[in-house]
Amino acid sequence: MTPIAPASKAYRIPFRSLIPFLLITFGIAWGILGLYIVLPERMGAVFGQLSGNHPLFFLAVYAPAIAAFAIVLRCAGFGGLRRFLGRALLWRCGAAWYAFLIIGLPLIFIGGSALRGNFFTEPFPFTSFQALLVALVFAAIKGPIEEFGWRGLALPLLQRKFPPIWGGLILGIIWGLWHFPAFLLSGTQQSEWSFTAFFAGCLAISVIVTRLFNRSHGSILLSAFFHFQLMNPIFPDAQPYDTYLLIVIASLIVWWNRKDMFTKEGSFTEVIPNQRKVADG
Repeated sequence: MTPIAPASKAYRIPFRSLIPFLLITFGIAWGILGLYIVLPERMGAVFGQLSGNHPLFFLAVYAPAIAAFAIVLRCAGFGGLRRFLGRALLWRCGAAWYAFLIIGLPLIFIGGSALRGNFFTEPFPFTSFQALLVALVFAAIKGPIEEFGWRGLALPLLQRKFPPIWGGLILGIIWGLWHFPAFLLSGTQQSEWSFTAFFAGCLAISVIVTRLFNRSHGSILLSAFFHFQLMNPIFPDAQPYDTYLLIVIASLIVWWNRKDMFTKEGSFTEVIPNQRKVADG
């Protein structure tokens, strides 16, 4: 096994990069949604009514990824960006996490829907396979792209200063607040939800994903898949009971892994990983 080369200073993204990341992320998203809140008629006349599938809504959703790409490119060039994107190919993680992602998350929504009382009464929302496929594609290319920013850049930077539990909670607060303008606009999915329950869910989800992120050595892929499962259109509407269940699971994960969650040991902190020259075996 060849030793791993030390990280080059040219590829290290400084902690202070978190400030421009947040400015770009909030500036794009809040700027677009804010204009629709303040100038709804003018924006509607020029760009059309805002909806969850509107191009400007996609641009707002992509703001964290855009910010991350810009910062990595500015600090490390195209070579650094290529290595950063390589984290979207990391898939190795424990079998228990794959079971949670593939089986556990659907059960949360099914259980939450049963507690809500609509599991057997709410009809399946798609009338054709084509409609279902389109919904799955939109779910895959919308929210999960955020993870290039949230878990791709923000979480590793936060974990340089804070243990995972605090890094995850801080990011959960930022993540939840970033969504707030969408709750003020009709035509968006969030306008039908309770912001309080959503915000609590962001905190719980962020804590869970932080543990998954560290166990998968900084995988953006698995964080994005987690995000996709939260938006999976085939799952029943379970709000707010899915949030309650996620809070319970987050609490159990913190308790079970309290040694790792409250110390920096084992935290993934590199936005751009070292160039590994390791041969398995």
